[in-house]
Amino acid sequence: MIKEITVEELKEKIDNNEDFQLIDVRETFEYETSNINGLNIPLGGILIEADKIEKDKPVIIQCKSGKRSAAAIMQLEQQFGLKNLYNLKGGILAWQSAFDPDMQVY
Repeated sequence: MIKEITVEELKEKIDNNEDFQLIDVRETFEYETSNINGLNIPLGGILIEADKIEKDKPVIIQCKSGKRSAAAIMQLEQQFGLKNLYNLKGGILAWQSAFDPDMQVY
């Protein structure tokens, strides 16, 4: 069962300067169009670049809608047994809808 976090919860963490890592698993061109300052590791390279993922704090993984980030979490949990991963429910589309209607999405 994948743990999820809402965009409202994420914004609260950002506003409170909480210690967490945000990873965006969209392709680089998508990230360059719009992002919320996460570390960009495209889904295809997530296992190769797993050493960039923090082990000792919450890690929130996001994509466009939540599907690719869920796939990334399943791969990372199966391969490395990570337990500190959270899927951003609704992805950047939910963030745009809730907080940034002018954000460019595709």
